[in-house]
Amino acid sequence: MTDSYIGSMRHRTAEMVTDGHPDKFCDQVADAILDHALADDPGSRVAIECLAKDQFIFISGEMTTKTSFDTKVIGGIEGIARRVWHTIGYGDGDALTVINHVKKQSGDIAAGVDRDGAGDQGIMVGFATAETPEYLPLEYVLARALAWKLKEVRLSRQIPWLRADAKTQVTLKDNVVTSVVVATQHDNTVSKPDRSSITDDAKEALWATVIEPVLREYLPSVRPRAVINGTGIFEIGGPQGDAGVVGRKIVADAYGPRVPVGGGAYSGKDPTKVDRSAAYMARHIAKAIVHERVGDATEAWVSLAFAIGQIQPEMVAAVTNTGRDVSDWVSTRFPDLSPRGIIEYLSLRHPIGWNYFDTAAFGHYGREAFPWERIATIR
Repeated sequence: MTDSYIGSMRHRTAEMVTDGHPDKFCDQVADAILDHALADDPGSRVAIECLAKDQFIFISGEMTTKTSFDTKVIGGIEGIARRVWHTIGYGDGDALTVINHVKKQSGDIAAGVDRDGAGDQGIMVGFATAETPEYLPLEYVLARALAWKLKEVRLSRQIPWLRADAKTQVTLKDNVVTSVVVATQHDNTVSKPDRSSITDDAKEALWATVIEPVLREYLPSVRPRAVINGTGIFEIGGPQGDAGVVGRKIVADAYGPRVPVGGGAYSGKDPTKVDRSAAYMARHIAKAIVHERVGDATEAWVSLAFAIGQIQPEMVAAVTNTGRDVSDWVSTRFPDLSPRGIIEYLSLRHPIGWNYFDTAAFGHYGREAFPWERIATIR
């Protein structure tokens, strides 16, 4: 990938969802369970899946800990799900019905992990670009900033009729906004009597309080196209409006559609699962390449491929937007890319100042609290 391809795309679009989206509810439950298990036993093996609809969540997967499996760890899952429900803003957690079907990790998988091998096969992609301070694509940064702003004005009651579920989307042409899309849940006080749409005053409040302050620097002289609640009203949200599943927002979790997705989803997986830990390490390496301008890079793509049960990756590949292959630089600078080496290097079993729950909404990259984002940790 060189400047003639991704780097020179004039039209770019990215989307983001808030923490109240039903898929994000599932991701947050899964990662809250992971945090619970690691706090009890840092060596926990965790792979959690969730399906939510209405006031019901089915939680399945595998978990192995050194502590009392049934009573202390698995027994806390229902309470965790209800706390997340309440924290997001869906209402009283006691209204949530939780079906808990978590079992112990398969011995066949555990055998490979016990040898410090990868918990699965796969290819993980890391990316970084100098076009924003976050080292992320601009369209992605702006879509996420809109989603964060929606949450901020909802919690502050600056717009009191907002509710938790929302999606945002930003389209740029030559780094100027040509289209912005906001679909946000709301109460019935701003729906028109015929229920054809929310009121014009409500739309203007969203423009003035959320859209214009966030996008001001990138807006054209003439107000761009803005699609606000394109179906009209959005009173029914969260799992009542749509089913939620873990891992369904993997592109929004990563870098947006400009960057290929490599492995599987992140949430609910302990760091022996390279879908998560190796993806974080690939991002860390890509950020190092751009920060140090290796090969004159202003953008970098890193791919790490693993085989289940194997200790070192099957492939380490890195390329810059200038067309330079810097794979050898990566192997020299980061010689131990085993799952154990990555876990220890990034302190993924002992989070300090962050937790996995925080990664489960608004993206896994671009926030300095996460160790894979800290350039200062590069050896």
